[in-house]
Amino acid sequence: QVQLVESGGGLVQAGGSLRLSCAASGRTFSRYYMAWFRQAPGKEREFVAAISKLGVSTDYAGSVKGRFTISRDNAKNTGYLQMNSLKPEDTAVYYCAVDEDYGLTRHSGQYDYWGQGTQVTVSS
Repeated sequence: QVQLVESGGGLVQAGGSLRLSCAASGRTFSRYYMAWFRQAPGKEREFVAAISKLGVSTDYAGSVKGRFTISRDNAKNTGYLQMNSLKPEDTAVYYCAVDEDYGLTRHSGQYDYWGQGTQVTVSS
């Protein structure tokens, strides 16, 4: 098993930046594809970004492409989501998740392990 803990959320003005971290413990982090999802109040959880095991390949939702960057440092067992040019519609709880087998999938049901989430609030 792997345990995931997100951090770095907070309150930021529109146009600002935040960097989220996802610290992994347990099994070797590099065994897993990693993704970020988010869930706003009253909405379904949605895919944000994903990264391959060695960080070579990435995938982004259209709504964040060009503003967010996913990365990972396997030596530190940590994944990141750099969020720039934040908008009020980015307000949500952000979750990191990992999966060993399905690749860069956007489907939340194919991720095996999840963190508890970190709140991001963007004020206008």
